[in-house]
Amino acid sequence: MGLPWAWGTSPHELFMGLPCDAMVEGPTIHLDRAVDCAAPASWGYRWLSQLALAPYSYDLVDNLGRRSPTELDPATEVVEVGQRMATVYVVTGVEPGHSWTGRLSERGERLSGPLAVTYAAHPAGPDRCRLHCRMVVPGRTRAQRVRAAALAWGDLVMIRKQLHQLAHLAGRDAARASGAGWTP
Repeated sequence: MGLPWAWGTSPHELFMGLPCDAMVEGPTIHLDRAVDCAAPASWGYRWLSQLALAPYSYDLVDNLGRRSPTELDPATEVVEVGQRMATVYVVTGVEPGHSWTGRLSERGERLSGPLAVTYAAHPAGPDRCRLHCRMVVPGRTRAQRVRAAALAWGDLVMIRKQLHQLAHLAGRDAARASGAGWTP
């Protein structure tokens, strides 16, 4: 699988089961995006939890011009079912320290149909992880497949920026915590 359906993912990540896989009925299409992160999974997850505050992609476009916070807010470290994330998702499940899963809000589903998402920090060694986002959308009808393709291209730009930003911040904080020097 290539662009726009998958970006940055390993074959293992493409085929691993994630909680969002079972949340959309019928034939589905997966959109997978992943990046390396120079931080343990615990730091990666802490930054994925920060999506409770802001989208962390293009602030002018998806955060009404407000800058996404660049320091961790301890209030975001416990993700709960029912919580809003990245302004458009409602959390349906949490694996503390590893992943959170959600659906579009009711308003979002009315506007664009069902969509489920999992954001995960997969360990990739003692001091590294992979930040992985998978979205699942319906793919039964031609209209659903066209919608999925449009979403895949637009999302590719936004999620790529988001995951790179979160990986950068997690790596910075892990280096600070370990006393190592930090270089971007």
